[in-house]
Amino acid sequence: MQDQIENQGQHKRLVLITGPSGAGRSTSIRTLEDLGFEAIDNLPLSLLPRLLEGPPLGSDLALGLDVRNRDFSVNALIESIDQMSNLPGISPEVLYLDCRRDVLLRRFSETRRRHPLAPAENPDQGIARELDLLVPIKARADILIDSSEMTPHDLKAEVERLFTGETGRHLAVSVNSFSYKRGLPRGMDMVFDCRFLRNPYWDESLRGLDGRSDGVVDYVSQDARFDGFFQRVFDLTEMLLPAYRDEGKAHFAIGFGCTGGQHRSVAIAEKLSKALADHGWQVSTRHREIERKENAASQPIGALNVTAK
Repeated sequence: MQDQIENQGQHKRLVLITGPSGAGRSTSIRTLEDLGFEAIDNLPLSLLPRLLEGPPLGSDLALGLDVRNRDFSVNALIESIDQMSNLPGISPEVLYLDCRRDVLLRRFSETRRRHPLAPAENPDQGIARELDLLVPIKARADILIDSSEMTPHDLKAEVERLFTGETGRHLAVSVNSFSYKRGLPRGMDMVFDCRFLRNPYWDESLRGLDGRSDGVVDYVSQDARFDGFFQRVFDLTEMLLPAYRDEGKAHFAIGFGCTGGQHRSVAIAEKLSKALADHGWQVSTRHREIERKENAASQPIGALNVTAK
């Protein structure tokens, strides 16, 4: 098998997509298929070696794996990941679709589907079992996407941002802003608290704006501590990103938090995103609280459905 893989002449990406039922796995698989991946859903783990021993991979491969797989087990999946990591010519990555328990329950209630781990019980019981079962796999994830606040369109766009571009030794960076009142976003690798900076909220002319506007940026940057803080964050990030890339990490998430997630954290996130992009990194930017407001204003209740599987 190794000789066949080496003869392909280049690395192929092998993305294993998993996560709790209802978190958006099917949406992610379809998105990768649209990006040119060969997509296979619900492949039994016992058939994975046979797949890799077959004809050389002609394209990148996306495999959907979850508890519905006939021979699914956490230990078997982790063992398969370890084995594939040692194969030349293949770059395996684990994409974990995460989601809050209350959101998963709402999605199952709206679609009226049975949970695969609780077909004759309340879906909440199956959700709890599945989240507990997947803890070790979540810890092994190379890329973690929390779809709790995402529409299917948002999730598709996020997967596209993470998987378009170069293959191989590639690191996608996401820079996020958030409000501490709503808790830290999941999957952050590095988080900074911006609440020490002067707050535009107390200026009535700026209160209704956000950190993408010049007025807010000017107000925040006038804080005597702003330049020193930003430069240290940028220097630290520039030092860490190549190290994580060289270790094979595919995605690095940076978070900036403030009280409301509208002014200071947004301004810093925008500035860092631009600086990293100017230095050649592939960067996506997400402002959780702003997106949440925009989604609430433009979509009816229930529009956050991700097809439950």
